[in-house]
Amino acid sequence: MNYHQIGSRKIILEDGTVFYGDGFGCQDDKLVEIVFNTSPVGYQEILSDPSYTDQGVVMAYPMIGNYGMADDDYECKTPTVGALIVREYNNEPSNFRSTQTLEEVMKRYGAVGVSGVDTRKLVRHIRNVGSCKALITGAKTDTEAAIKRIKEASLPHDAVSRVSRKAMEEYHCEKRRALPAPDLYGRSKPLPYNYGLYHVVAIDCGMKENIVRSLLKRNCDVTVVPWNTSACDILSLHPDGVFLSNGPGDPTDVPEVVGTVRSLIGKAPVFGICLGHQLLSLAYGAKTYKLKFGHRGGNHPVKNLLTGKIEITSQNHSYAVDTDSLKNTPLTATHLNLLDDTVEGVQCEKDGVFGVQYHPESAPGPQDSGYLFDRFIKLMKEAKEHA
Repeated sequence: MNYHQIGSRKIILEDGTVFYGDGFGCQDDKLVEIVFNTSPVGYQEILSDPSYTDQGVVMAYPMIGNYGMADDDYECKTPTVGALIVREYNNEPSNFRSTQTLEEVMKRYGAVGVSGVDTRKLVRHIRNVGSCKALITGAKTDTEAAIKRIKEASLPHDAVSRVSRKAMEEYHCEKRRALPAPDLYGRSKPLPYNYGLYHVVAIDCGMKENIVRSLLKRNCDVTVVPWNTSACDILSLHPDGVFLSNGPGDPTDVPEVVGTVRSLIGKAPVFGICLGHQLLSLAYGAKTYKLKFGHRGGNHPVKNLLTGKIEITSQNHSYAVDTDSLKNTPLTATHLNLLDDTVEGVQCEKDGVFGVQYHPESAPGPQDSGYLFDRFIKLMKEAKEHA
């Protein structure tokens, strides 16, 4: 099946389906896992989110590139996405914050681009048959030979080790002046500066920068450590809380992190997001599985089972925690995806541990779930008071 007009590039799916388009960005051949994202904005954050490592992301929104790339909006220093596939690419951005075009950044980091693709049809195809391997190549490449190459190839399983920091990094919150308090005569008098009230050690499995920003603005100092840092080394940093980051790939690919998390439980409050939520669940003995086409976008409704409220969430994952596997663990489900009833949150109240499958730091996406960072702060505060 051939869709849309023939251009300079083509996308060959594992099942033999072919889509044609025009190239932008890097023009190398690229083998990717093809997925789709439904967000209407945020292509810069998507491009620079380490969770998309080795993936070819089909953007459901039709125009991409129109506001360029802003220096302050990257989610990692070195983007590792495999490809962006779009309906219409705009190489003349109109945005006073833009310092580069999307194509310039993609060329620098080896990300392949294909435009002019019937992305509506491609998204529906992925939805129906599931995420799969795909080869992005030149239009003249022999399709049958390419399909054979795709089927024989394996997607890498070392993504976390490639995107994680190689050395520890420290982030300190800025001095923040507290709100003025009136004196006996009703006059406002500034209170002393507050410094970092809590020290969070974050295990970097491919962490987005907005997670660090979200903790800093809540008066936390953050020490980010590589994915393979031992529990002993983490505890030697005297954390008030431990954060488990998002990241790419299958959570069972990093049993070392699961073991580390297991050793940290009960020693400090723990908060996990996305891959971190999956690793936390595995540490308690639950199981994970791969979804047919995953959840990626900024409009997923999630029900908070503790309050009954519905949150609109930002999501990006291929794997989920198996609901039945929670029955034999101390974990309880706290959030539920209303589109497919998958588990979106777990907690162990006794251990001061919780995780969510979605992204409360968003970027891009709605801000409904920011309270989860405040919950982490509360757990650390209570732990310090009872120490």
